[in-house]
Amino acid sequence: MAQQYTSENIQVLEELDAVRLRPGMYIGSTGPRGLHHLLWEIVDNAIDEAANGFADEIIVTLHPDGSASVWDNGRGLPTDPHPTLKIPGLEVIFTRLHAGGKFDHKNYNYSGGLHGVGASVVNALSTWVTVDSFRDWSHHRMRFETIADKKTGKALPGRPTAPMERVGNTRKRGTLVRFLPDSAIFEEIAFNGELVARRLRELAYLNRGLKISFLDDRARSAASEPRVFQYSGGIVDYVGFLNTDKTTLHDNVIYLEGVRDQMMVSCAIQFSDAYSESLFSYVNNIPTGEGGSHEVGFRTALTKSLNDYARRIGALKEKDNNLAGEDYREGMTAVLSVKMPNPQFEGQTKGRLGNTEARAMVEAVVLQRLTEYLEDLRNAATAQTIIEKSIKSAKVREAARKARDVARAKSELEAAPLVGKLSSCTGRNARENELFIVEGDSAGGSAKQGRDRRFQAILPLRGKPLNVEKKRIDQVLANLEFRSIITALGTGIDQDFNLSQLKYDKVIILSDADQDGAHIRAILLTFFFRYMRELVAGGHVYIGMPPLYLLKTAGKESYAYNDRELQRVLPKGKNYTLQRYKGLGEMNPEQLWQTTMNPANRKLMQVTIEDGAEADRLITILMGDKVDPRRDYIISHADFNKTDLFEEIQA
Repeated sequence: MAQQYTSENIQVLEELDAVRLRPGMYIGSTGPRGLHHLLWEIVDNAIDEAANGFADEIIVTLHPDGSASVWDNGRGLPTDPHPTLKIPGLEVIFTRLHAGGKFDHKNYNYSGGLHGVGASVVNALSTWVTVDSFRDWSHHRMRFETIADKKTGKALPGRPTAPMERVGNTRKRGTLVRFLPDSAIFEEIAFNGELVARRLRELAYLNRGLKISFLDDRARSAASEPRVFQYSGGIVDYVGFLNTDKTTLHDNVIYLEGVRDQMMVSCAIQFSDAYSESLFSYVNNIPTGEGGSHEVGFRTALTKSLNDYARRIGALKEKDNNLAGEDYREGMTAVLSVKMPNPQFEGQTKGRLGNTEARAMVEAVVLQRLTEYLEDLRNAATAQTIIEKSIKSAKVREAARKARDVARAKSELEAAPLVGKLSSCTGRNARENELFIVEGDSAGGSAKQGRDRRFQAILPLRGKPLNVEKKRIDQVLANLEFRSIITALGTGIDQDFNLSQLKYDKVIILSDADQDGAHIRAILLTFFFRYMRELVAGGHVYIGMPPLYLLKTAGKESYAYNDRELQRVLPKGKNYTLQRYKGLGEMNPEQLWQTTMNPANRKLMQVTIEDGAEADRLITILMGDKVDPRRDYIISHADFNKTDLFEEIQA
């Protein structure tokens, strides 16, 4: 019998209780991304002090007890009583959602944390938080803890342990926040030191001259020094860093900046002989990995100014069509940084800028400044190099367009369920369907027989596809394996990519757990990142995890997916037989289904883009033409004592 639904059933949650009940609404997830989002919220508050001219130094520390702390030498959090709540401003900031000093722009012209929930959410999802404010010659401190309700045992997050105390006099100024993430909320509470360092380095590039120090005290010896990030060139240095392992076409980095209606726009641009575009945008120091109106304005201005210049110097004749934007952007590495009073982001995790006015503002600044740069005779050689490169790119792209048209016409003539060697599924609901890209005909045959044909399609690869990092788009389109993948997915690629046309919600790379299999995975991931990045960003790309071992004992069979797992399942004092799979082709269809394809049993690794700039840099190092950077990276990062490097990569 259904329960009665009355007013008694309606729960009224305290503000921080609501955060704890639905943490994903505020930080995205309770996995590693959500954990680090806590730290980014506190770091962003410190960065806001620096971006508005109140601080020039930040120190971030990871402590041995699992906590993290952020100090800045800004103004310090307010400690005087709030006029209506009658409690210290510091307490309001950490215990009330949507409370802060960033709404009216009197204290912060530009801010990343506009929702007013950052500090309070960190408090709600931590075991404890301590806050020290140094201002007006006084040092104040307050501590918050998650405690258990004495009657119900329910967790009560972010409660002050005592009123704010005045510790003493001080000449210091600034804010120190230290917090310990709650292990009851997060899957794990260990911060990734390298991930933290990369984000801090990025912020130092975006805030010219700001000194950011990072200390990882969890494994730091007394003699170790903190890592210090400080760049006098700002985003110009950033572009130089991103292009370190690329062959650039001009030495100088183009720098443009300007202000329109309180919006500060700056960008740095440099071209290389690469075949892909690398544009990284930020709004108020927040990375906008999904783009937005500011990127549209930048691209529009870049195309118009370069087309106008090409016509002025006669590189484009009257009868010639203008070059397309992608022709000019091939090989471009650019960082676009916008600072504005009222950015509108999609969600608290701030992935895409929605302000329509940003397009016009950015376009106006870039168009004016880039035109001035091109007209300066001192820059004539660089401008000429860019135009010549772009004209060559246009010819190649036109050939590629014709190849795409041929491939598209051919695919339309083929039978709908089949594309090359594709064994399609019978289901027509793209949200339920899966495409397995399988290494080799042998494994492909087992996968075709073992699959559930209602929602699982199989596309076997014949040998290794091209490494697209070293090829032009026309060469990519001429490759039979990639043409099969493109046609099977139905999305098109590059500028023609359309995620809404995707035929399979999950695209699963299934290759052998050996060096060749790892290489094939790297090649396919490079292709998806360069030509179908939205597919990866949208969480549609996965890596299948076949077992390494089959263990037979007493008539029973069990599987181990790595060496560590094998040690746990090996029977003691019993006879057993052990088979190590050298490849997927050694499994019969039933085994492949049970271990690797059955949604009830299988293990999949989802591929995501945590840091687009770092991913771009690593792909250049590992898949590009230059051998020395790749060798240096492998020597620095590979543990040659590991028997299972792929297992370590997963970990």
